[in-house]
Amino acid sequence: MQVQIIFAAVLSLAVLIAGKEKSNYREVKPAYDQLQVAMPYAFAWVVKDEPTRNDYAHQQESDGKVTTGSYRVVLPDGRTQMVAYRSDENGYVVDVKFQGETKYPEYQPSLYNNKQSYALPKGNADIPKA
Repeated sequence: MQVQIIFAAVLSLAVLIAGKEKSNYREVKPAYDQLQVAMPYAFAWVVKDEPTRNDYAHQQESDGKVTTGSYRVVLPDGRTQMVAYRSDENGYVVDVKFQGETKYPEYQPSLYNNKQSYALPKGNADIPKA
């Protein structure tokens, strides 16, 4: 009986010691948790195609801490929308301006929407009976 108690105590002690061993592996953080150093950059592009009336541009630059840029686009109503923006540790600030006058084409009914109008049935004779 004493041997069984000593054996159980030694076994319990071995389990406790084995449970407290530390792994040799180090914890690896996911890529999105790793610190990414912001790098300076700049870009700009312009599209101006007269046949399709596409006229828009975008430019942006950053020093790694502050990003500034602007873009412009011709709207369907004929005006040009110009947006200038700045993003830094204080937030995102936008300045929107419009250039030009709004132009709406004169309404002309479509030939495809002029469907023949049909007269409504008269009397109860044309209503099917259940």
